[in-house]
Amino acid sequence: MYRIRIVDASDDEVADALSDLHQLTFLDSAVMPRFELGAWWLAYHDDNAIGFAGVVPSTHVRNGGYFSRVGVLQRHWGRGLQRRLMRVVEARGRRVGWNSIVSDTTDNPVSANNFIQAGYRLFEPEMPWAWAHTLYWRKWLH
Repeated sequence: MYRIRIVDASDDEVADALSDLHQLTFLDSAVMPRFELGAWWLAYHDDNAIGFAGVVPSTHVRNGGYFSRVGVLQRHWGRGLQRRLMRVVEARGRRVGWNSIVSDTTDNPVSANNFIQAGYRLFEPEMPWAWAHTLYWRKWLH
């Protein structure tokens, strides 16, 4: 049984869980996010945190959110958890009145496929914010 809960990242135990999951899912391929910014969720299997997602107001598109991270421990892949985490972030975006959610993937075909399956489409931002070979994703929320 899996469940997803919004969490308070200012709580030390929650911040530790987010940091641990980030390290385990992204290894050294991404900078540790600032968990005090935005909204964060943890996915649990029994009482163990096994996945996480975060969203912040986008600095890349007007009136939108940016997935700061979404990751699931590899042993729990294949159960739709990344897409479930995406849906809770999208629901939050709708509640706060955003028009869209954007994100990016670099050298990560599994996440790219999850974005496609969740209804995200490739787009070209006015000012790219990542690597030359990064893919940019957007989902309209209306």
